[in-house]
Amino acid sequence: MNRSYLAKLAVQSTDMKELSRKTAIHEAGHAAAIYFANKQKALPPVCFQIIVSNFGQRLQTPIQSGLWFAKIEGGRLIHTLPSSVAEATRGFSSVQKHAYIKAFEADMMNLLVGPLAEANYIALRDDEIFNSRLVNMNALHHYGGSADLKLVEEYLGCLSVDQETCGQKMAEIFAAAFEFINDRDNWRAILGLANYILANGQQVIACEEIISVLDARRDVRRKAA
Repeated sequence: MNRSYLAKLAVQSTDMKELSRKTAIHEAGHAAAIYFANKQKALPPVCFQIIVSNFGQRLQTPIQSGLWFAKIEGGRLIHTLPSSVAEATRGFSSVQKHAYIKAFEADMMNLLVGPLAEANYIALRDDEIFNSRLVNMNALHHYGGSADLKLVEEYLGCLSVDQETCGQKMAEIFAAAFEFINDRDNWRAILGLANYILANGQQVIACEEIISVLDARRDVRRKAA
């Protein structure tokens, strides 16, 4: 799960700080969905971590060290996409097939939550309205979501369904991702993890550490209620 970057060699320090903030929120969105949403759906736990690296090292370009990128490593329930879901579930019982498709769709939703989290942050920052009419699937390209959307399209291609059914399924998953972002507890946890990523300074943030931060932010909300 990777935020897409449009890199520029000359970046103002304020822009660097803001890009770092958006990146942290983007990846925190992915992480929160992987942990909370999968758990809510009674899906098996999955291991993941956050990798933070200097942007200049990634591009092999002498960019100021203050600019960095982050990505979620792991976190997908379907590790290798099949040629088709029908083929992958051949011989499965109805219960097994339902569980597989549930995990398949969960991965897709978790991919969308990252760019949606970034979009929500920008809307709040700029005091703008945030809803699915203004921020649709295509708009996610503007919030570092190109790589996420490409992977979602690969998932969709495995469903082997007609265009209308594909559109309906995508609308359903997109709505679920929006609902996740709009939950106050989820959003508080996303912001808490984003702040932790920014302040932490580690190159690798382990799964147990991420979960601890997410749970702690939810506990703060409950104690304050």
